[in-house]
Amino acid sequence: MGSFADLAVARGVRRLVLLADRGAAEAERCEQAVRESGAEWTIVRAGFITQNFSEAFLAELVRAGVVALPVGDVAEPFTDAEDIADVAVAALTEDGHASQIHEVTGPRLLTFADAVGEIARVTRRDVRYLPVTPEQFVSSLTGRGVPAEYATQLAGLMAEVFDGRRATVTDTVERVLGRPPHDFAEYARKTAATGVWDEFPEATPS
Repeated sequence: MGSFADLAVARGVRRLVLLADRGAAEAERCEQAVRESGAEWTIVRAGFITQNFSEAFLAELVRAGVVALPVGDVAEPFTDAEDIADVAVAALTEDGHASQIHEVTGPRLLTFADAVGEIARVTRRDVRYLPVTPEQFVSSLTGRGVPAEYATQLAGLMAEVFDGRRATVTDTVERVLGRPPHDFAEYARKTAATGVWDEFPEATPS
């Protein structure tokens, strides 16, 4: 990150906006590199992005009916990707954001069981959240073809940040954009209508 920021400044970039993982130690080191670049900087911090439930392996877990994650019953202010993008655009294109840290969150705290319950309600399907150990999580991912190194890193990150440190909401979206953040229930309703969480079709006999 430091090399990228230094190169950007050397090429004439005057303003940098970094999207960082809220609460992760590795992200803090990246933030420091951007601060030291000499550019006008803004840090946009976000936690668990709501759209993770409809993309990549989590969408597959929802369709299968069991969302197994090593996060316990910790609360998280699930953050909509559109809110994050809009705040980042404002920081890049508007004045008044220099040397600021924008912590972007959703409007309320939910546990993962709460979030999966919202999905179950709007899809009218039996979808449940299952807490698992990091080892079980890694085994589940590698069994689905995810590289072991990536699965282990992901489990480690979840163990680090899902300890309650992010269980707060902020007014950043309303303060920066002049509108409330998107709620998880709104996301679940709109996403369910796309069919991305429909059950896997039954195999057609050959």
